[in-house]
Amino acid sequence: MDVHLQGINKIMKVEIYSKPQCPYCVQAKALAEREGHDLTYKMLDEDFDRETLMETFPGARTFPQIIVDGNKIGGFTEFKALVDASK
Repeated sequence: MDVHLQGINKIMKVEIYSKPQCPYCVQAKALAEREGHDLTYKMLDEDFDRETLMETFPGARTFPQIIVDGNKIGGFTEFKALVDASK
């Protein structure tokens, strides 16, 4: 039997590492919430420091940094593409 799963949204475990005054961080958070994903939203200097950020994401230069289902995927653009592809 051929079963198509297109259109069925998979709930993703999303961790967003953000900083204050970051519009892409806010957009990523809103997208995760709107899609009903399991979201952990972390704020720089409240939930993590720069040293932890560099250990977790070596070479990261922009915010947000996002982990989906344990995989470091990049920022908002990559997260949006992943969400769009899962629909």
